[in-house]
Amino acid sequence: MTDTVTDRFLRYVVVDTQSDSSSSTHPSTAKQKNLGRILVEELLAIGLADAHLDEYGYVYATIPSTVDKPVPVICFCSHMDTATDFTGTNVKPQMVQNYKGGDIRLVGDPQRVIRFDEHPALRDQIGNDIITSDGTTLLGADDKAGLAEIVAAAQYLVDNPDIRHGTIKLLFTPDEEIGRGVDKVDLKKLGAQFAYTVDGETAGHIEDETFSADGVEVLIQGVAIHPGFALGRMENAIKIAGAIIDRLPRDITPETTGGRVGFIHPTGVSGSMEKASLGFIIRDFEEAGLAVKETILEEIVKDVMTSYPGSSYTFTVKHQYRNMKTILDEHPQVVDYAVEAIRRAGMTPVRGSIRGGTDGSRLSFMGLPCANLFAGGHAFHSPLEWVSRQDMEKAVKTLVELAKIWAERT
Repeated sequence: MTDTVTDRFLRYVVVDTQSDSSSSTHPSTAKQKNLGRILVEELLAIGLADAHLDEYGYVYATIPSTVDKPVPVICFCSHMDTATDFTGTNVKPQMVQNYKGGDIRLVGDPQRVIRFDEHPALRDQIGNDIITSDGTTLLGADDKAGLAEIVAAAQYLVDNPDIRHGTIKLLFTPDEEIGRGVDKVDLKKLGAQFAYTVDGETAGHIEDETFSADGVEVLIQGVAIHPGFALGRMENAIKIAGAIIDRLPRDITPETTGGRVGFIHPTGVSGSMEKASLGFIIRDFEEAGLAVKETILEEIVKDVMTSYPGSSYTFTVKHQYRNMKTILDEHPQVVDYAVEAIRRAGMTPVRGSIRGGTDGSRLSFMGLPCANLFAGGHAFHSPLEWVSRQDMEKAVKTLVELAKIWAERT
């Protein structure tokens, strides 16, 4: 069994682990456990005797402490599932060795090109080895790069017992991409005090802030009648749904916002003449901003409905996750130590915010303060996804340094 971070990554990405939001099981797809079993086998092989896969698809393991003093127990966490935005079946990873710049045309679908001008991060990859899919699938760097980096770091720490570090817990989760990544996690069994998800992008980056997030479901009850007798009577729920979507503000959408500006985003619409359902996600870094956007959306619905007096609607807001910065600000050492680890690994640390969420968002509010570290991947959720070998190696070094710093500073 080869054991470099790249070898591990190439093994993991060929395992189909897409989650399924329409499933009610835990995990949402049984195939995620296939990768979980591989991970357990590899963790046992490097000497983590308690590594195991539970009934819900979570992998737990422990790297024992090498010091004789109390050190806070930290956790490294990544997710096993891949996104549902594009197929993850039959992944064929490709490597561009000693990248010399320019566009990367994907061999499985030559119409798909990772364009140098559209991916500014490529400017920092000259001379590196870049891994892509063949263009017909996702690559799965989100977040199999994180998995490979954590396992490679674990092996390095086990193989070098002279490195002083406290107890380190490993947690690999299913269903992160559909918002259920920590639904069934057993924090008591995990036994960690602080954590890091390894699920970010550019090398050297650490994020201590995420969006706050809600989902909204709007159900429309129209008036159905035979179209031949519909004059003055029919109120088509499909048309009502279309009118609501048409009224959405153009300036608070994902495609028109950036930085710290949130948005209202329709994610699904289905229905018939009688009934229609609309799904939305609402995002903002501030909870007050969520409330404002939800009010805007409901006012649009109410206004549209005035033209359909025989119809009715329900408007349901579902809490998803909250900005983890609220919690991390109470424990500044979590980010401070990561910044120092990145610096020791030879990079300039960059702190930032995620226009999205991670398992760490919810873990933080469940009592496990959790920041997000880079994994090195780019263009997530698309067939243009890529990661470099060198950036994954930098992530491994960062995790090793982070383990050492927690012991040093305690």
